[in-house]
Amino acid sequence: MGLVTTKKMFEMAYKNGYAVGAFNVNNMEITQGIVTAIAKAKAPLILQISRGARQYASMSYLKAIIDVAVAENPDIPISMHLDHGDTVEICKQCVDDGFTSVMIDASHHSFEENIRMTHEVVEYAHAHGVVVEAELGQLGGIEEDVVGVEDVSAHLTDPSQAEEFVEKSGCDSLAVAVGTSHGAYKFKTEPKLAFDVIEEIGKRLPGYPLVMHGSSSVLKEFKDLINQYGGNMPDAMGVPEAAISKAAKMAICKVNIDTDLRMALTAKIRQVFAEKPAEFDPRKYLGPGRDAIEKMVEHKLNVLGCTGKASECK
Repeated sequence: MGLVTTKKMFEMAYKNGYAVGAFNVNNMEITQGIVTAIAKAKAPLILQISRGARQYASMSYLKAIIDVAVAENPDIPISMHLDHGDTVEICKQCVDDGFTSVMIDASHHSFEENIRMTHEVVEYAHAHGVVVEAELGQLGGIEEDVVGVEDVSAHLTDPSQAEEFVEKSGCDSLAVAVGTSHGAYKFKTEPKLAFDVIEEIGKRLPGYPLVMHGSSSVLKEFKDLINQYGGNMPDAMGVPEAAISKAAKMAICKVNIDTDLRMALTAKIRQVFAEKPAEFDPRKYLGPGRDAIEKMVEHKLNVLGCTGKASECK
């Protein structure tokens, strides 16, 4: 069926109380693990590409890998999304490169400048049949070039501003700050998401899809394996999965997951190196890493509630 936008996905997610998983891709093994899980679960899929991914693998390689995934899974709706585009120019370039969804992240600018930049991207993207995600409020943590604030509770999205922002910018979905944070070291104590903010924005913008970034759970299984086999992540902490499931039943229609992918791959590679120190064949350690990603993604789809929802999102 080819690449699709997220429009139908979000319509159905909002209507039926689930969220679509948006997974960051950096290479073939990560993509294969994600897509294999998606195909088994018959779920809709958003494959995200960040600036760091483009710098690492180049757009041509990543696009080719995604093209194969789409061709081999014609019954699965797949969207290719730009994650955290920081300039109008890069968003326009990704529209020209075949992305079906782009994110303009101007949240670090003033409210007025954020609206202006977002509106400019919206006009260009919509003219090419591409949808736009924007961001309002600021998250904590660090992920690639995205550096967040220290006190996430002081930078939550203002529901009244969200209403004005969507009306003036014309964006198709909005990433909101509700207490999540980028990276593996998100919090010092167990976080509490601002469900009241999600609820209030939902009341002001009925039917409008919200997005939750910084939503990896930093699964204990992988943290323990990494630490057991020479890693040093004792204080890593993520978003509780129960909170993610609750948000997915509200107005949150897209949940970003990146750190959990990295940890699954790294944990299994470390395990192979420790248990089989003579191993030098990349297929023998990347393969188990790919399998770990597949199992983790299957689990996440159940957390999000989107298992079996592919057919209604076409």
